[in-house]
Amino acid sequence: MKRFLPLVVVFLLGALLGVGVLAGLRPVPNNDQIRAIAETVVAENPAPVVVPPPALDADQILALVEDHLVKTPSILARMTSALQSAAEQEKANKTKATIAEMRDAIFASPNHAVIGNTDGDITLVELFDYNCGYCRQALPDLVALLEEDTGIKLILKEFPILSQGSMDAARVAVQVAANPEVDYWAFYQRLYSTRGQIDRAAALNAAASLGLDPAALQAGMNSDVVATELKANYAIAEKLGITGTPTFILGDSVIAGAVGVDALRAAIKNMRACGAITCETD
Repeated sequence: MKRFLPLVVVFLLGALLGVGVLAGLRPVPNNDQIRAIAETVVAENPAPVVVPPPALDADQILALVEDHLVKTPSILARMTSALQSAAEQEKANKTKATIAEMRDAIFASPNHAVIGNTDGDITLVELFDYNCGYCRQALPDLVALLEEDTGIKLILKEFPILSQGSMDAARVAVQVAANPEVDYWAFYQRLYSTRGQIDRAAALNAAASLGLDPAALQAGMNSDVVATELKANYAIAEKLGITGTPTFILGDSVIAGAVGVDALRAAIKNMRACGAITCETD
């Protein structure tokens, strides 16, 4: 209130002087006199001194924050959830960009195996290792999907990571997949139904049962076609951060592990509904 007092005094003084003039009581003071009166009032009523609060050091601030978080733990839960969501979204965006960048290598290689409807509206890619127990577990799921859904195009990509036997079997399998006269799906199922470790001998025996020449396949294990296909598959896995089998690629997303036929069905259903493996709900 004190800071407005000089103005109030000046205003009242002016009003009183005006009244005095009108009543003929006294002459009107000039500007210098009015200024002098105002300065006197201001000098006698100085503005209050505002004292700033003491500054807090870093330790005091941290203590206040910690105290607030302890008293309101739900803040930490919300922060954790937000960080997790942000990380998942960032990973999804990176995966989407990588799949777009490597689309030809993933979906259009001339040497990978294509099973089911080659013109299907859904393309499901599996990276697998013939010695992977979870891949063996996923085989019935793939069989069921292909039998019940004629719109699925299944691409099978050799990704041998478990043993030298896996690598040798994959070198045989790439040649089988590149041969349009051979039923690769039968070869694939035969190997996964074979007992024990899958290696070069097991792959050559499975190929021989389909009418292929084991000697020719063994001679071609180090061919450029085989080396190029496996190198491309490893590059896909490296770019997408794939380190295990089975791993599926569906649309712009990666599905890790033998998730089961119901999860794959749901992902395929969502792909048809909204173009992604999960659809936003209201």
